[in-house]
Amino acid sequence: MESTRTLTELLLLLIAACVRGAFVEPLQPSTELLSYTDTQTRLPCHYKTAEGESVVQVTWNKELPDGTKEPIIMNHFSEGLRGFGRYADRVKFESFAPTTESSALLLPNTQESDEGVYSCHISTFPSGNFERRIKLTVWTLPISSLDPVMMVEGDPFGEVASCRAVGKPVPWLTWDTDLPGRTQNRTAESGAVSSRYFLHPLRSMNGKKLDCLVWHPGLEKPRRISNRLVVQYPPDPIISSPTSHWYVGLEGAALVCEGRGNPEPQSVIWKRKGGVLPDGVSVVGEKLLFGRAVQLNDSGTYECTVKNTVGSEKTEYTLAISEKSNVPLKDNLLLIIIGTSAGVLVLVLVIVFLIVRRRNRRATKRLETELRKTRDQMDSLSRQASFRRLNSYSSVSRMQSEDYAIDSRAKYSQMSLDRVKSSQTSLGGKWGPETVPKDEFGRPVVWSEDGESVRSAEMGREKQELRKKAESFKKNSNMSLDSGLPSSLVPLKVQPDDGNRHKEPDLGHLLEGDIPSSGDSPPGDDSILESSTTEGYEEEDVNGSEQLSKTLGKMFYTRNGYLRPIENRNVIFLPNNVYKPQVV
Repeated sequence: MESTRTLTELLLLLIAACVRGAFVEPLQPSTELLSYTDTQTRLPCHYKTAEGESVVQVTWNKELPDGTKEPIIMNHFSEGLRGFGRYADRVKFESFAPTTESSALLLPNTQESDEGVYSCHISTFPSGNFERRIKLTVWTLPISSLDPVMMVEGDPFGEVASCRAVGKPVPWLTWDTDLPGRTQNRTAESGAVSSRYFLHPLRSMNGKKLDCLVWHPGLEKPRRISNRLVVQYPPDPIISSPTSHWYVGLEGAALVCEGRGNPEPQSVIWKRKGGVLPDGVSVVGEKLLFGRAVQLNDSGTYECTVKNTVGSEKTEYTLAISEKSNVPLKDNLLLIIIGTSAGVLVLVLVIVFLIVRRRNRRATKRLETELRKTRDQMDSLSRQASFRRLNSYSSVSRMQSEDYAIDSRAKYSQMSLDRVKSSQTSLGGKWGPETVPKDEFGRPVVWSEDGESVRSAEMGREKQELRKKAESFKKNSNMSLDSGLPSSLVPLKVQPDDGNRHKEPDLGHLLEGDIPSSGDSPPGDDSILESSTTEGYEEEDVNGSEQLSKTLGKMFYTRNGYLRPIENRNVIFLPNNVYKPQVV
């Protein structure tokens, strides 16, 4: 029985532990926090109650070195807010209802004395009391300063700058400079640190960089305090003149005295050695102005004295004035040289321009000539090709025109071939069967008693026209009279005419006949050209005419009254200017 009661109590305790609340922040029982002086610090504390649980009171305490706890602030769900001692006006809750919301504590203006261990005590019902401890660390960012020391040239080795800083934790100091010197660092019990820089001052060190760097854990990068070394020294005057040559009559002349001291010169005094300043000469600041034309008696030694707070220095300048007539022509000579150089340069540029222009013109003209020649060659080749085509077609057209003439004569003849056949008896009765005369086409001549002389004259004219056409055909044709060979290789018999000149072969003896047997000749009832003799040259031209007739018969045939070239793949067409018929 007792054991059963004990188990029941344990189960109830476990259930109560499972349903109680917990801290939302901080999660760990003990935490650490870092803050800086003169800033607001937040100490987190937030208890989340469970169902059926409530916060009765929230109390913040600070642990003292002896281990006791000093109350800071408290909030009761029924009595309200209450502050204690010196913290009453320096701390506050983050929320207006610390028992139901966040119980975080705020320190608006954190001081070094606020560093320590704080505890947040939560009293709940019915779960009891809960607590969180927070250790606060307070740092102080360094406060730094740099004090420069003014040095004078000639002073002994000493301090030229001092840098100081104070903070928590203690910072450290360094120098950023190129000056040769030595540093000395010190740290006080209060946490302040200082660093001094020592060197021997020279005027060349004036204005050089001498920066102090402050290092601290609370700074992302070192803090730089800029500084420039100050070294005072007496003036170092120098006299200069804008005019390099002084001569009688020079206008606007002046002498300038530069002090070059630190601090800046306070006064500049001009004097003429051995006397007073000439009339018309005045002192304006650092300048000695000649308000008139320079005279020969202005020559002499001029002295400039410069003063500042450190000391004074002087310098001299000897002025030499020459006669105007003896003035060297340096300036004029320089102008002459410059002008001559410019003229030569312009002349060279003009010459180069003309040469380039001439070359361009020549190149352009040469290109135009080449283009003209190329165009002429192209035109010549085009004309030759056109002539070859025209000659090829004109030969056929000429032969066709001859066929038209033959057909017309055959058509309008007084007696057709049929009539010739029907009148053989009458012809035979007059001349006999063996002695019947024929014309150049192989037809029996039909005579009329009254028109015999007219027909004879007409036939003579026709023969002459045929002869001219044949000669023209031979001269203009670009085809060889023999298949595949130039016309110069065909032997032709030339008949002399009056013993002075040669006569061209007569082509007027072409007659209709059978086409020579050839693999490329067209089928049909076509006729070939046979040779016939003319009356005047029958005996003399028989051999040449027969040979020419055979040659042309291999190349042409007649169909339906048209003279056509025989298609032969072995025929070679040659231009007139390469192979020409030769008379042998």
